[in-house]
Order: sequence, then C-alpha cells, then structure tokens
Amino acid sequence: MTGTFLPGVRLCGVFYRDAVRPLLQAHHPGLAHAAARIGPGSDVLGYDTARSTDHDWGPRLTLFLDPADHARHAAGIDAMLRQRLPKQVLGWPTHFTPPDARVRVMTTTDGPVAHRVDITTVEEWTRAQFGAAFTGTLLDWLGTPAQVFAETVGGAVYHDDHGTLTALRKTVAWYPTDVWRYVLAAQWTQLAQEEAFPGRAVEAGDVLGARVVAARLARQVMRLRLLQAQRWPPYSKWLGTAHAALPGPGIDLDGPVETLVGAVVGALEDTARRQNDLGLCAPVDATRRPYFDRPYEVIDAGRYAAALTAAISDPVIAALPPVGAVDQYTDSSDLLCDATLRRAVAAAVLDTAAAAVPGTG
Repeated sequence: MTGTFLPGVRLCGVFYRDAVRPLLQAHHPGLAHAAARIGPGSDVLGYDTARSTDHDWGPRLTLFLDPADHARHAAGIDAMLRQRLPKQVLGWPTHFTPPDARVRVMTTTDGPVAHRVDITTVEEWTRAQFGAAFTGTLLDWLGTPAQVFAETVGGAVYHDDHGTLTALRKTVAWYPTDVWRYVLAAQWTQLAQEEAFPGRAVEAGDVLGARVVAARLARQVMRLRLLQAQRWPPYSKWLGTAHAALPGPGIDLDGPVETLVGAVVGALEDTARRQNDLGLCAPVDATRRPYFDRPYEVIDAGRYAAALTAAISDPVIAALPPVGAVDQYTDSSDLLCDATLRRAVAAAVLDTAAAAVPGTG
C-alpha cells in the first residue's frame, strides 16, 4: 500500500509531472495553469517524516486556473481526474478517505479516485488564506499569523504559466522594513514584561513557577530569533524544529532551576547581539544587568523595543501600541485558524489604536 518515504513536496512534484500534467495536456491542451503544494501541512514546512503519512499527507496538489477557465473547466477536470488518475504514485495511493472530510488518509481503491487535487484560482485561494485579497495594507500584514505566511511561501510551485502565484509568494516573502521593526519591538516588549519573573520565583521558592516562566521566555526568544532571521515562526508543534535550524547557540532548559534562569538570560544576551547585528535600529548594550535594585539579572528588553520603535519612519506604525501581529497577542487556534475572525480582531486593534492618535480618528 505504501512506498518508500520521501519528502512530501518531492512526492507531489512527481505526482504533478507524471500524473496530473499529462492528463491536463491530453484533455485540456494549452490550458494555462499553476500547480503547487502549498498551504497547511508539515510537508509544506519541510518537517514531514514517515509519521506524517498517517493523515493529510500523500500525492496532493493545488491547481490554479484563471477565473474564466475555472468557471468553465474546474468541474470537468475534477471528474476527469477521478476517473483517470493512476491509483498510486511511487507506491503511495492517490485516493483519500473519508471523502470531503477535514482530515483524510491515503487508501487503496479499485474505483474512481477521491483525489487531493484542489482546483481553484489564485484569487480564491488568497481570500481563503488571508481573509481578503492581499494588497499589502497594515491589516494584511498584522492580521495574518506567521504560520499562514509560512504556508504560503513554503512548499513548492511546480508550474506557473502567468506568474500570478509566484508573484503572491514574492509579495509575502517578508514584512516591509517598518512592519518588521514593529513586530520585533512587540516581541521584545513581551520579553520585557516577564524577564525578571524567573528570578523572583526562585527567590520565593516557587521552582515550578520559575520553570514555567522560563519556558515562556524561551518560547518568546525562539520566535524572536526566527523573526530576526526573516523566517516565519511556525506554530508550537514545529517551533523548536525551526529554531534548531538557526545558526548559533540554542537554549538549554535542562538542569537545576538556577542554571535554567541563567540560561534564559544568556539566550537573551545572544539574541540582543543578533538584534544589534541587523542594523535596524541604534545599537543597544547587549549585556545583562540587575533588575532595578533587585538581584535578578535581566537584559532589560524594553530598551530594544524602544530603539526599534524610534527607528520606525512610518508615523502610523510608530504610534501603534506594542502588541504586534495577531499571533503575538493571542494563542487561540480557533481564532488564528479562522481568517475572517482573526482579521476582524486585528482590525479592531488597529482601529482603536488609530482613534487614539490625534489627527487620524
């Protein structure tokens, strides 16, 4: 039933080249289209393993047509693929069950193929992914979680006649510089709010509390380092994997709690040096220091947030509260996975902020 494991993006490329494209050429010669494996999935992020093959993995594709061609041909192409696709590619079934379920698995079949070739347009796919056409507004950038950007620029495009899909991926490859500064400042702000807590918890004898807060800080540092490296931070399941691929030292959360607290401060020093190396703002002394008159060492992360904010040239962005993008102030999967809802929340935050700025309300 199954072939030898290979990364899903490679398998999908073979699926397009050897199965889907020849059928399109035979039944719809000259039809302009794009074909890609993008969107949700560990394979799109490049993190799939043999374990991933148990659901939503396999010979998959998104086929993009021009709007007029989609209206004329999408239903016919879907029906043709159901009847004519090979039952397997490289030993992996092209048939998925249950039909039309949110989570589907590869299954052998002797009948028509319930395939995972999603036929759409770039415009429809973009609206589903971002909640609206992506035109580069502040709401487009700040109302979109990093995971969604990662799903858009990850994976692979196997064919693109008009270049529209490739252009979208280029547009969302990374934040505009002032938005990048703002998101980094928001990340430093979150660190500033809790960086003294592990030391205080240790002093109070709350070892568990110290470990919990230290882990929270480590998570924020990991996201910050990925943002500094211009890599979209994935959601929690893959955050450690993405961070481990960055150059430089990691974050050691093993050992006694006192060692743990020191490790977090050391990671903050390293991250502060990385910030200075980017040249996005005036350099800030990247050494640990006491937390006011208390004996807890901190980096004083708020200094980096202030320096980045001061370097923002766009007055609208500079005046925003330091909350950042929508996935920086909420962890709710139900919100972040709903493009309409998360965009509405981000719009409310931006509208409230604009109303507080003289001359913009």
